[in-house]
Amino acid sequence: MAAPIKKETIHAAGLEIGIYTTDFKNEYISLTDIAKYKSTDPRITIHNWLRGRDIVEFLGLWEVLHNPDFKRIEFDTFKADAGTNAFVFSIKDWTEKLSAIGLLTKSGRYGGGIYAHTDIAFEFASWISPEFKLYIIKDYQRLKYDENSRLSLSWNLNREIVKLNYRIHTDAIKAHLIPPELTPEQISYTYANEADLINVALFGQTAKQWRDQNPDSKGNMRDQASLNQLLVLANMESYNAVLIEQGKGQSERLVMLHDLAVQQLETLSKLSTENLPKLPQGGHA
Repeated sequence: MAAPIKKETIHAAGLEIGIYTTDFKNEYISLTDIAKYKSTDPRITIHNWLRGRDIVEFLGLWEVLHNPDFKRIEFDTFKADAGTNAFVFSIKDWTEKLSAIGLLTKSGRYGGGIYAHTDIAFEFASWISPEFKLYIIKDYQRLKYDENSRLSLSWNLNREIVKLNYRIHTDAIKAHLIPPELTPEQISYTYANEADLINVALFGQTAKQWRDQNPDSKGNMRDQASLNQLLVLANMESYNAVLIEQGKGQSERLVMLHDLAVQQLETLSKLSTENLPKLPQGGHA
């Protein structure tokens, strides 16, 4: 698994519990930190939990549901010994021989230990203490709420930037692409045509094509755009205004705008969301 790109902590019953993710979708919680609630030797506590046949079956089912590369035939052999006195659960064998992804070991003086996907970590917390699990879930939900608030703030901010840049875009169209003899209908078409130029360059389809494919969706394709797409969209509107003023033709501008979108989306995809604007403590967006 790739190195973590986002680290967080939650707090439950006075313990700090580490969380990290590499893809902003699947989060891993430290079983080592959770186990400290019950024992001064977390590794032994975790491996005692992993020795149970019902836990092995649970882990196998989780992998089947979430991991297409999980080796089911090898798992049947692995499971056959589970629950016996001689059985020892090896996380190394679990991940390497079965291509499992739900458990992993992370090295390092700070934040090292055994981690599990949130689904599995909550199951472990139930085994440690149902009460303790509720404290973990409560602070985890608090963390997710804070993250969603920051993302919502950032999305709305970028949407407003797009609207402001749209005025720059339309002013350039009005000054350079609309002859004075055009009718109101023709003027409206010119604006829509230029908006669709950007839509095609960024989203790969026109506004009408998107509506035809999403008849039940509220708003338009820009309302459904991601944070990164909105940021790039704002840049594209400013860039297209400059290209219009330079006298570039529409077909040439489409290629240039598409190249800009690909380059900027690729760059943004590599950045962490840790630098997103944060809400003031106790404040609201």
